[in-house]
Amino acid sequence: MPSFDIVSKIDMQEVDNAVNQTRKEVDQRYDFKGTSNEITLDKDSITIVAADDYKLQAITDILKGKLTRRKVSTKCLDFGKVENASGMAVRQHIKLVQGISKEKGKEIVKLIKAQKLKVQPQIMEDEVRVSGKKIDDLQTVMQMLKNADMDIELQFVNMRS
Repeated sequence: MPSFDIVSKIDMQEVDNAVNQTRKEVDQRYDFKGTSNEITLDKDSITIVAADDYKLQAITDILKGKLTRRKVSTKCLDFGKVENASGMAVRQHIKLVQGISKEKGKEIVKLIKAQKLKVQPQIMEDEVRVSGKKIDDLQTVMQMLKNADMDIELQFVNMRS
C-alpha cells in the first residue's frame, strides 16, 4: 500500500553555516564596532548575547536572513524571553524545534481526515505516516498540508508505492 511520512527536521549543517555567517557579519558591521556581541550554537539551541535590545534585534534579523537564504525555515525557531545578562547586555535563547509534537500530530490527522479521502494517517512518535490505496489521494494530502498554515515546517519523506 502506498504511503509517505510527514516529518519536521532541520539541516543542522545549514544552521551551523548560517550562525557562522551571522557571526562574521556582526564582526564586520560598523554599528557593532566596540560592543561585545556573541552568538553560539548548541546541540538544539542558539544563544545570542548583545550589548542592548537594538543590537539583539539586529542580530536576530541577520540570523533569520541567513537561515532563509540557506533554505532553513524560520518556523523552526522558538524565541525565548529576552533576559538581562552581565552589565547592560541582554541575552536570548532560541530553541531549534524538530519533530512533530503529539498536539501537532493530532492537528495534522484532523486536517487529513477532514478531507474525506480514503487515506489512513497515524502518529508515530515525532512523525505522521499517511497510507492509502491511491497515490493521487496521497498527493492531494501533501498539497493540502503545504497550503495549510501550520506553525512548523513540514517535509514529506519515504514515499513508497
